[in-house]
Amino acid sequence: MAVCLSGPVCRGLPVARMPRQDSGLAKKLFIKTYGCQMNVYDSARMADVLAPIGYEPVSSVEGADMVILNTCHIREKAAEKVYSELGRIRRLKEERAAGGDRMVVAVAGCVAQAEGEEMLRRAPCVDIVLGPQTYHRLPEMVARVHRAGGGRVLDTDFPVEPKFDALPGEAAPQGATSFLTIQEGCDKFCTFCVVPYTRGAEFSRPAEQILEEARRQVAAGAREITLLGQNVNAYHGVAPGGGEWGLGRLIRALAEIEGLSRIRYTTSHPNDVDEELIAAHRDADALMPYLHLPVQSGSDRVLSAMNRRHRGDDYRRIVERLREARPDLALSSDFIVGFPGETDRDFEETMRLVRDVGYAQAYSFKYSPRPGTPAALQPNQVPEEVKAERLAELQNLLAEQQRRFNEGTVGATMPVLLERHGRLPGQLVGRSPYMQSVHVTADDDLLGTIVPVTVVRATPNGLAGRVSGAAPASAQAGLREGSAV
Repeated sequence: MAVCLSGPVCRGLPVARMPRQDSGLAKKLFIKTYGCQMNVYDSARMADVLAPIGYEPVSSVEGADMVILNTCHIREKAAEKVYSELGRIRRLKEERAAGGDRMVVAVAGCVAQAEGEEMLRRAPCVDIVLGPQTYHRLPEMVARVHRAGGGRVLDTDFPVEPKFDALPGEAAPQGATSFLTIQEGCDKFCTFCVVPYTRGAEFSRPAEQILEEARRQVAAGAREITLLGQNVNAYHGVAPGGGEWGLGRLIRALAEIEGLSRIRYTTSHPNDVDEELIAAHRDADALMPYLHLPVQSGSDRVLSAMNRRHRGDDYRRIVERLREARPDLALSSDFIVGFPGETDRDFEETMRLVRDVGYAQAYSFKYSPRPGTPAALQPNQVPEEVKAERLAELQNLLAEQQRRFNEGTVGATMPVLLERHGRLPGQLVGRSPYMQSVHVTADDDLLGTIVPVTVVRATPNGLAGRVSGAAPASAQAGLREGSAV
């Protein structure tokens, strides 16, 4: 079976079969996941902690004994979308109750953390509200709900004990590509961001715990692991034998795991790109030549108002150092347009930075206030029509850069990890070292393998290629010219 993960990020993750404590029929668990890859990872671990008490994931909410909405607070109107979904679930819960069955409804993640008691008040169908740091206690929460007179559960504390210490050792296998959370929380307090309030202070898992989980994922078939964190390159975990490792040192240790061919990490902050991490990009062959490095704005004045603690030229210098270490490095980023007080000149500084750096792809959004953040209280909000015009101009530039980057790969032979079936018969889809989606015609026995693919055609959002019989060219050789957008 598979956890159903839908929303802005949608992946089906196979779930480990764990021994159950009860001897009755399996109970059906449906999880809907919104938002980032960390929520995808968290949803899989929720399934892990509920498996021993008899819950098995299903792909449809209809007939589920337990429904979990794992929420994200980043997108606009995130809470209202959750309440709308709860309205549909309430009707299903009532139908089940009329038939003598019970459905337990839980809301997890960042919206749950932010809404807390308000969610219990507004949504009577919800039995459990839990924050991102407490899902390891889900079996206890479920028991409290089922207990006579147990009532409803609210658990949005930031616990003293690290949740990772309480999770089952055998994490769910995720296939050829997998996620591994190594760090949570953020101490940066950007004025537009809710993460420090919903995920808490920065916490890094011990390195040996991460290495053990990575080895299990590889043994279960993972060829590529993406390291996750709200501020992943702020990682500073306890090293095996004492001391401390940063992200660069951790990557070097992960690269030594036999069978692990690819390593990625997201999401980064420019201020935490240190020399050790730059050296890992140079020396660790398994670390892919693709980096998501959000900058948000090119204007020093706006960056200061955002509390980003770096300037546009600081970001340019970091990119220059990374490209000196790894000349074929491709970059992605995040941009916010229309931040309170942003002028035409500020916006042009963002456009100038995009032209200076050049991106393989990027994500860009209109600023939208998040309740409880300092930026939401600023009086000089930019009109919606101005934000829309600026966003369209920025996205046109970013789309042109992505198009040119993709076209620069035509004729190159690159190693592609084939992950899933395509929409057409006989079609498989994978990812290049640069996170490009690559479509090929190939036999199913190549699923989960890394094969040399010669790119024959580029589209704005991906590549078409053919599996090559020749040994794959290195990513650097394949894109030595095409990486310069």
